[in-house]
Amino acid sequence: MAEMSFRAPGALRLGVNIDHVATIRNARGGEHPDPVRAAHQAADAGADGITAHLREDRRHISDADIDRLMDEISLPLNLEMAATEEMLAIALRHKPHAACIVPERREERTTEGGLDAAGGHNHLLPMIRQLTDTEIRVSLFIAADPRQLDAAVQLGAPVVELHTGPYCEAVIDGNEEAIARELRTLKDAATYGASIGLEVHAGHGLTFDSVGPVAEIPELAELNIGHFLIGEAIFSGLDSAIRRMRSLMDRARAGTSGRETA
Repeated sequence: MAEMSFRAPGALRLGVNIDHVATIRNARGGEHPDPVRAAHQAADAGADGITAHLREDRRHISDADIDRLMDEISLPLNLEMAATEEMLAIALRHKPHAACIVPERREERTTEGGLDAAGGHNHLLPMIRQLTDTEIRVSLFIAADPRQLDAAVQLGAPVVELHTGPYCEAVIDGNEEAIARELRTLKDAATYGASIGLEVHAGHGLTFDSVGPVAEIPELAELNIGHFLIGEAIFSGLDSAIRRMRSLMDRARAGTSGRETA
């Protein structure tokens, strides 16, 4: 079992999602760029964990990638997976540090919303129990909704990841009212989740411009960021992009500034 990298109490962990290194590789076929190499670079740049989503259609990360990640990286692996028997079997075989159950539709470009943990209780419960019995730490990717947080507790999932997409979209649109509303929703959900015993993470769509206010939320333990970092790596390199994100997160958590200045 991989060990968590050390951070001081109250520090915010960064999980780097390497899916879209594999997306670029698969656009042409072959072996390059290599997502496992990206995972090693992420570790060197200050990531605390690696996230990889093995989708049912294998559009980016492949089974061979998961094999290599488990064998070659020292950071904890967070396997994002749909709640299917196939993915359950793969997780139970590999025994990653964590498994994050996400909703998945084949026609979507990316994960479009949170998992309905409340509505899917009967389907999710036996899967979560099997993962937990194998000492895999289960998290649920959910909307910042108290009903879904309560469902996570009822299901026995110790971790949730709050979907930050609506907040990030508001930042892109420059809608200050929507930004304030969505940020308040995230803060309230993180506070409530922590109060009922959950470890609360967040992610989806975060960028240099939007990460600061989220990183300031004291109840959050981890942010998972991928697509933006891989895109930014085209211009500045993966090491530079991760180090810059790490710095913004640390500054925000320290109460200095997590916002970019021109």
